[in-house]
Amino acid sequence: MSCNKIHINLPQPFLLLGMLLLLCLFFILNLALGSVTIPLREAFQILTGHGSNNIILENILIRTRLPQAMVALSTGMALGVAGLLMQTLFRNPLAGPSVLGISSGASLGVASVLLVAGQFFGFSFGQIGAWGHLAVTIASLAGAMAVLAIILFISKNIGGTLGVLIIGVMIGYLSNSLVGILKFYSLEEDVHNYVIWGLGSFSRLSLQRAQWFTMFILPLSLASLFLSKPLDLLALGDNYARNLGLKISRARFITILASGILTAIVTAFCGPIIFIGMAVPHLAKMISHTSNHFRLILNTSVLGGIIALLCNLIARLPGLDSELPINSVTAFVGAPVVISVIWKRRRDNQTER
Repeated sequence: MSCNKIHINLPQPFLLLGMLLLLCLFFILNLALGSVTIPLREAFQILTGHGSNNIILENILIRTRLPQAMVALSTGMALGVAGLLMQTLFRNPLAGPSVLGISSGASLGVASVLLVAGQFFGFSFGQIGAWGHLAVTIASLAGAMAVLAIILFISKNIGGTLGVLIIGVMIGYLSNSLVGILKFYSLEEDVHNYVIWGLGSFSRLSLQRAQWFTMFILPLSLASLFLSKPLDLLALGDNYARNLGLKISRARFITILASGILTAIVTAFCGPIIFIGMAVPHLAKMISHTSNHFRLILNTSVLGGIIALLCNLIARLPGLDSELPINSVTAFVGAPVVISVIWKRRRDNQTER
């Protein structure tokens, strides 16, 4: 055995069980830790409906930390799976959920609401509470779905994965340029609200909305398991996949649709969350040691939830009076993974020479 490479090859059931236990641990820590520490026994009593003598701790747990942990878990799973689908489809290790410009479309939708309102209506959507949040969410979802519809149309009518990728990237650049123009002519308060939205957050949903979000996102993420066989074939290359009977255009269409819907919904409710969708699939491949996409999708979804919960926990570490922007934390966690992937590919290429 080489001293430079030590692999721990656990059977899939034990690996998945270990990650599920770690997921539960981080979920519990998200409920207990923060600027105010809630004892685990107290948290268990509140969650089981027995209540608490301290109404403040009960409100913190039920109204803030529980929905935040649920959203973080669901978002991590969704973005991890969406990133894996995109990396397999484009056979590009640096692809992520936002590679097709769907997140940029969502940003353009939000910019159209937040940045235009002050100019034409004389008020900021950030000042009208729940109705403002609803308007921003609808605008974000509309922008993301509009871009997704364009990408799907292109995918169906224009052959070639590379062409779809390039057009998606160009749509992202166009959306960002329009956002820049809107920001230039907008009021300072509206630009500030847009910037805050762009930092991403897991804490924008109430408990009831977080429950609906979770009940929709989790089954949708796991439904990607039905794509495991087409993804296995796509990973071999278009020619091999076509010779084995796979309808390339149909598989590409469904894969983009699944990834796009997950990305659009997450961006609409949480803002653009960076690096999780790009980094988590690589971590899953490193610990799974398999190219079987059924196993990879399972491991990626669970690991995505773990990473998102870890980032959420770091964002509100005990002792911090305020919560850090979640994208500031995900960048510190995800960027080293991406850098290591590039470094490993460069080293492997040099070894092959």
